[in-house]
Amino acid sequence: CKVNQYDTEAVVELFKGEGYKEVGFDEKADVYIVNTCTVTHLSDRKCRQMLRKTKKLNPDSVLIAMGCYAQSAGEQIKIDVPEVDLIVGTNKRNEMIQLIENYKKDQETYNYVGNIMDVEEFEELHISNMGEHTRAYLKIQEGCNNYCTYCIIPYVRGKIRSRKIENVMQEANRLVEAGFKEIILTGIHVASYGKDLGNTSLVEAIKAIHDLDGLERIRLSSIEPVVVTPGFLEAIQGLPKLCHHFHLSLQSGCDTVLKRMNRKYTTLEYKESVVALRNIWPDVAITTDIIVGFPGETEEEFQETVDFAKAIGFAQVHLFPYSVREGTVAAKMKDQLDAPAKDRRLKTLKEVTDRTQQAFIEQFIGTDMEVLFEKDDQGKAHGYTSNYIKVEVASECAIVNTLKKVHIESKQDDALMGKCID
Repeated sequence: CKVNQYDTEAVVELFKGEGYKEVGFDEKADVYIVNTCTVTHLSDRKCRQMLRKTKKLNPDSVLIAMGCYAQSAGEQIKIDVPEVDLIVGTNKRNEMIQLIENYKKDQETYNYVGNIMDVEEFEELHISNMGEHTRAYLKIQEGCNNYCTYCIIPYVRGKIRSRKIENVMQEANRLVEAGFKEIILTGIHVASYGKDLGNTSLVEAIKAIHDLDGLERIRLSSIEPVVVTPGFLEAIQGLPKLCHHFHLSLQSGCDTVLKRMNRKYTTLEYKESVVALRNIWPDVAITTDIIVGFPGETEEEFQETVDFAKAIGFAQVHLFPYSVREGTVAAKMKDQLDAPAKDRRLKTLKEVTDRTQQAFIEQFIGTDMEVLFEKDDQGKAHGYTSNYIKVEVASECAIVNTLKKVHIESKQDDALMGKCID
């Protein structure tokens, strides 16, 4: 989750600002923070396991459960994982240092999780550096108002709250000054940016940072196909720094399932958005998420999703089996599918989407592509193209955190292999 990654880095920066030193997670530390996720049952379980493991490293440490799972199950965490000292959900993270000081005074477990629906303003956290990365996340939005029937996230992240445009600009400036060449605009529902402010929009946020000297690329996190309107396309096609990569959330390629999910588009509208983007940028990568085994999904409905995935030809697909989330509408739906049925469908769809991914990558063999190099390791350097394809070259011709043109010669697994063009 890009938002969780941002939140984690921002909290780390808070600690460093107070003189703390960051150490590896398996090292002995005074404070451990587990930024939790609750998107599936599996993520809940992994979070509990990590919390238990962490306290064993130093029983005298302060252990904090932070994030979405902490927000949704704070009181239960106190029961299931009594080792936890502080529970902080998806708010009050900018008060973390003070919360720890309060705990040290009386040594009592505190649950600071409140009603996230009462939170009206974006919680300002800041990042000015992200370690050795060359791409930086910039969180511009929080919360979601869509309430898809399967999704717990609106209940743990709250209503949409947008970051003021001047604060977006300030952080973008800090990141560029720190040397980052690419910024990823992210949020829980980034397409909603500005709706609560009333005087700005996602397009305005993109434009605001586009002309920063030293910034080479702007990438968007997940958006919905309904965002891709003629007005949106007209505004962005003149912005050369915007990456040719759009993660258009799908979830199902069947209209009846989309309706049960409470998604706000049809497969026809989705396809029209893809066609419109490809008309502007023939090399554009369309990536997505798909859930298989949604309650009541028949074999016929699943086959519609398979056929739709083939027709679109996705560059990459994140596949998930439907996971029951208590408190959502879908959790109460009839005809819940069993795990073996979901696993079979997941395997079938993965075979299809793996082929579309390979076909997308292969079309660029023999072409020249611009690559932002991120890592140099054991004689090879790798980076990513604007349309988010991994490219590898001999390390002697690549410089980390620079853009270079590469002639693509072959493909190996999910990466393209090539030579730098002087």
